[in-house]
Amino acid sequence: MFDIIIIGAGIVGLASALKILEKNPHLKLLILEKENDISKHQTGNNSGVIHSGIYYKPGSLKAINCTLGYKMLIDFCDKYEINYKITGKIIVAKNENELPILNSIYDRGIKNGLTGLQKLNKNQIKNYEPYADGIEAIYVPQTGIVDFFQVAKKYLEIILKHNAQIKFNNEVKEIKIKNDICEVITNNDTFQSKFVVTCAGLYSDRIAKLTHKNLPLRIIPFRGEYYKIKEEKKYLVNSLIYPVPNPEFPFLGVHFTRMINGDVEAGPNAVLAFKREGYKKTSFNFRDTIDTFTWKGFYSIVKKYWKVGLYEYYRSYSKNAFTKALQNLIPEINENDLIESGAGVRAQACDINGNLLDDFYFVEDKKVIHVCNAPSPAATASLSIGDNIANKVLQHF
Repeated sequence: MFDIIIIGAGIVGLASALKILEKNPHLKLLILEKENDISKHQTGNNSGVIHSGIYYKPGSLKAINCTLGYKMLIDFCDKYEINYKITGKIIVAKNENELPILNSIYDRGIKNGLTGLQKLNKNQIKNYEPYADGIEAIYVPQTGIVDFFQVAKKYLEIILKHNAQIKFNNEVKEIKIKNDICEVITNNDTFQSKFVVTCAGLYSDRIAKLTHKNLPLRIIPFRGEYYKIKEEKKYLVNSLIYPVPNPEFPFLGVHFTRMINGDVEAGPNAVLAFKREGYKKTSFNFRDTIDTFTWKGFYSIVKKYWKVGLYEYYRSYSKNAFTKALQNLIPEINENDLIESGAGVRAQACDINGNLLDDFYFVEDKKVIHVCNAPSPAATASLSIGDNIANKVLQHF
């Protein structure tokens, strides 16, 4: 019998556990994870960008939590001597048509409390990224890089110093909400608690449906594929170079990231995945695919984004096309400079009308909180999200 069970040991689940125990260290807490280690999926397969919060709609959960979580994350890394760098980044406009979007992003950044933003002309871009090409850009000084797996490991280390346990290889099959307890049944055992928090990432909708049968959304998985820049061409990128995002598509576009380990990464694209944890082009899972294709909202997505989606697929299979997208930012990059690297899968919630949810989304009642949509910048915002979840949970104790 536990006070609280948290399902999922990604960075949001671990941050929630950490914040609950910081506020009430006497609670008996259990984390259940289906894998054999923490952070095996979204947390462990991203490029490690510490996001500033410049893109997000002012007043949204993303904007609020990213701004607060950014400072909390930096303070945490300083306190526990986790290696990170505040590198800054530039967002580059290639033509006149992109300038209104660039200006809108700048205005959002100001409204979200960012200071030190700079608008750059063509020549000023070269002061930050000598090989980048564009007509205008925004310099964002707050952006940084870190290894989020190392952050998550430190979260767990602190959690285990409290009255807490973690059990790996326990995949949740059922959640039964009874009068005074919750019963969580896994493939290995049955556990009881007074409250449950679910942070199941790519399976967040399926876990939420265990207690909320009519959940009004479904996770649509999108795979993002990366290349690395070969050693002798790393000099082309100082820090992070982003394009102006396509307002018709809720992803940031392929970009360059100088990572905390010194590698320079290029990507990701965004292709529909046929397996929720499918990191290869050949990855396929029948149930995951059926779940996508039987969701009414999916066909609205196809109607809205079919042209962009087809181009993303083309770019996935054509290194030449991927290279041309990168050449929009750095003309000197060529196909031979790119080495195929890893991939990640983003859990993107979609509602019944085909809207790709653009904000964090939670479902809660008296005994359970489900984190149903927590895409980027959830890693940056993890301590703020965890703090909010902790406050909600502790109202019940």
